Amino acid sequence: MNDNKWILLVEDNPDDEELTRRAIRKNNILNDLVVARDGAEALDFLLGTGAHAGRDTDNMPTVVLLDLKLPKIDGLEVLHRMRTDERSALVPVVILTSSREEQDIVSSYKLGCNSYIRKPVDFVQFSEAVQNLGLYWLLLNESPVQRERV
Repeated sequence: MNDNKWILLVEDNPDDEELTRRAIRKNNILNDLVVARDGAEALDFLLGTGAHAGRDTDNMPTVVLLDLKLPKIDGLEVLHRMRTDERSALVPVVILTSSREEQDIVSSYKLGCNSYIRKPVDFVQFSEAVQNLGLYWLLLNESPVQRERV
């Protein structure tokens, strides 16, 4: 992984991970993709703890694609901890989940997510959503995290 714009995908479902990878490739998004398969791994990676102790935490992802229903630590808790740590507080977080629960949407925004997207089950729809995510978050959006690195 280089210091350029990169994506952290936090996803425990191998099928959804592969679907995301395929959609990213199909849309020619060339940014590095790092995958964490549970909430604890995501936090360790972001904050440079546990198995990722010593990781350069100045190199944060351009965007985090975060599922909510995760093993070990759920997505809402991951989001809460990200927002309370100054290193990751400003990293854009897109909730990418199959949850249709209104409370999950409300809680996600209260905790500081930047966007909430329900995973479509259809690959064409999902691919279009990933294309739009890539265009917006990787090309158009200006993040204070990215600006600090310049």
